[in-house]
Amino acid sequence: MATKTKTQPALRARHLPEIRPGKYSDGMPLDELRYLECKIILKPNHFTSRQSLFDFAKVMRRPAKKTGVRFDPSGYDLEPLQIREVLFVDTHDYRLYNNAFILRRRIPYRDGFPVGEPEIVFKYRHPDLQKAAEMDVRPQVSTDYRIKFKAEALPLKDGLDGMRMLYSHNVEFHLPSIAAGERLSLDDMVRVLPALETLKHGHHEKLDLVNGTIVEEVLQDVGEIDFGNNIRTVSNVALWRNRGDHSPLVGEFAFQLKFRRREDMTDEALARAEAFFLALQQEARDWIKLGATKTGIVYRLKGNPPNAHE
Repeated sequence: MATKTKTQPALRARHLPEIRPGKYSDGMPLDELRYLECKIILKPNHFTSRQSLFDFAKVMRRPAKKTGVRFDPSGYDLEPLQIREVLFVDTHDYRLYNNAFILRRRIPYRDGFPVGEPEIVFKYRHPDLQKAAEMDVRPQVSTDYRIKFKAEALPLKDGLDGMRMLYSHNVEFHLPSIAAGERLSLDDMVRVLPALETLKHGHHEKLDLVNGTIVEEVLQDVGEIDFGNNIRTVSNVALWRNRGDHSPLVGEFAFQLKFRRREDMTDEALARAEAFFLALQQEARDWIKLGATKTGIVYRLKGNPPNAHE
């Protein structure tokens, strides 16, 4: 009988490392990772119709079969296409993004009209897990908010033979002043988001729409992925385009695994997820845009790229 290798435990150590214990300034313990999200950034020219979003699902079949993963697209052609408006705000010199902060507003649409309240997403995204964990992203607001701390897996910047990790410490909440579209004061945002106190800024400095761009996100759920050990999720394909002229900006394939405890993500399921992610990169090589994130694409629309941590 062949001896069992020790490669699977290394997967957890490499991709979902432990956070060193610590506390925020008010004594609350550091947030723990609760999500693993795998993303592949795609060239946008493939996506010209709703059907073209499902065309990428066909690319998933062979990598799934090869790696022992069950992919089931049944019935997802009946799932509605989701439309959301996304915009980013920053200083004129991209001081938030250059310091690993991202601030955006997101509004869902249904049947051509906005529904619900606009959602504010503030995140600190960094390749260093401990730095991401120690950044207290909690807002000073009277409304409810939700923390989402994610490990994000992406292809390597320069090839299709591996993965790199970013750690995204997010908070989602509602803020009427941003929702109303007012030109925002950085001072006001520092009061709402104390994490921004680390940024040097002058009085009355403003936050503006990044590159004057409002993104229209077109997103379609395309099928369920089952990695075994009761670990399954729904995958989706998205297209970001400029809302003004509908010019395509970037595409993305993604799936997200949520877990309450690190132990819920078994080594076997993680091994299958990684094997599928790597095999899919090879199968979809003609679709993939390396060295990019969706946010980075928006920030680089007019040249003068920022010094991001992505």
